[in-house]
Parts: sequence; structure tokens; C-alpha cells
Amino acid sequence: MTDAAKLIKQAEGLISRLERLLPAEAAATNWNASIAFRWRKRNGRGHIEPVRHVHRISLKDLQGIDAQKELVEQNTRQFVEGHPANNVLLTGARGTGKSSLVKALLNKYAGKGLRLIEVEKHDLIDLAEIVDRIYQRAERFLLYCDDLSFEADEPGFKALKVVLDGSIAAASENCVIYATSNRRHLMPEYMRENLDYKHVGEEIHPSETSEEKVSLSERFGLWVSFYPFDQDDYLKIVAVWLEHYKAPGVHSVAAQRAALQWALARGSRSGRVAWQFARDWAGKQRMKAEGRRQKDE
Repeated sequence: MTDAAKLIKQAEGLISRLERLLPAEAAATNWNASIAFRWRKRNGRGHIEPVRHVHRISLKDLQGIDAQKELVEQNTRQFVEGHPANNVLLTGARGTGKSSLVKALLNKYAGKGLRLIEVEKHDLIDLAEIVDRIYQRAERFLLYCDDLSFEADEPGFKALKVVLDGSIAAASENCVIYATSNRRHLMPEYMRENLDYKHVGEEIHPSETSEEKVSLSERFGLWVSFYPFDQDDYLKIVAVWLEHYKAPGVHSVAAQRAALQWALARGSRSGRVAWQFARDWAGKQRMKAEGRRQKDE
């Protein structure tokens, strides 16, 4: 064997070993497997994977947020039908239906081509890549960021601003961003920032730090605020979920009293707390009913 042939054989062996060390190419996304997807990264490579079990909540299950439902559904309908639509920021109290509203809209409009891709905060730097993978598809995509907030200098902050601005690298007609957050401006605000405000004549000029924080939320065209529920709304939501779980005595005094005690113990009257109570109450009532049947037998 000549020296050249030996070198070629050694090089082939080295390449073969290197190929085994490299991460495998991610499988192509099966777009027929689901209506909801997640962006996932393994070994530095990202891929879009189907969500096997999608939360099947419907709009009628969401009580006490009729105004918010109307606003976001109108925007979603415009988007699905190919008309101009805005990126949406849903903010406000925890457990008031922000993420549930997005899921319910997905379920309602999936038959018309709506799809959802959930992107974690730390993966927002990949938004441009995600858009590149879907921009030629016929479906309409919600890029969904749940419970979004940033600390100073996080890389996802600027990446999200780029996509919201519709830069040449990131713009796409078949996707919009829907985000939920407990913070209106998506970043913590500190008292010391108020000291940096400047007065020029009669005008007030915010500090650059405050301007930067507000600039991201302003890039969402539609802001929708959610508020804590009062007692009546809370009990209506409890009743809806008790009916959903086919619990006896949906409107009974005992159920309402127990629901209020549950909320008091949790320190919150929210849709999530109502749902959690209904699951607990329905489970206990079913067990009691089964126990009575066994005694009768």
C-alpha cells in the first residue's frame, strides 16, 4: 500500500470516528401528528416535536373573561383567515385564564389550519430559525411563550424584539407571537430607575433603562389585561368545573361554602384555584357515592 493510500485510509477512519461523535440529525417534523408542537434542543440542535396529548379546553369553559375572549378571538380569527393581525401580550393576575384562552383558541381554530409552537424563554434566541422552518407551510402558526419575563441582559430579550419588529431576517406572514406574563412590561422595575427621569422644560423623559423595558411590550400590537375574580365570578367558575366533572350538588350551599374555604386557604380566587377545588370536590363526592353503593350491596 502506498503512502498516499495509507493516508487516505487513516483519514477515512478519523472521519468515521468523528461522525459517531456528532449528534444525529433530528427527524423531520410530523406535522400531521398534532395541532400543538414544542421547540426542543438536544446536543445543540433544535427541532419541532409534536405534543401528543393536547389540553382539550374550550372557550365555553372559560368564565369571567368575556371581554378578553372577544378581543383575542377576533385577532386570532383575522390571522387564521389570512388578514392582518397583531402579536398579542396577555398580562395580569395568575390563574385567570391567560394560557387557557390560547389553548382554547387553538382547539377551536385547528380545523382551519391554526397550529401552535411553544417556545421556552431560554430558546427565544432560536426564533429566527423556527420562523425559517415554517414560513413556507400553509398552516398558520402561533409562536407561544408562556409566563414570559426577563431579567437584565438576557439574550432572549433582544431576539424577541427582532422578531416582533418584523426584521427582514425574521418576518413571516404565517406566524404571530402570543405571550402570557404576570408583568405588563416583561421585566422587573426598580424604584431607583425613577430617580433617572429627567425634566426638560415641562416634558418628562424616562431613563434609558425604563425605555428599554417598555420597548419590548410596546412591540406587541394587542395588550389584553386579566384581573382577579370577585366572589361571584369565582363561584360561577367553580360551578362550571363541577358540572364538567359531573359532581353532585353543583349549586349546593355545601359546595359553595367548601369552594370559598378552599380559596381562602389558597389566598386566591382564580380560575386555576376553582378548577383545583372542583377536581378535589368531585373526587371526594364520587368516592362517597361508591362507598354508599358498596354498603347497599
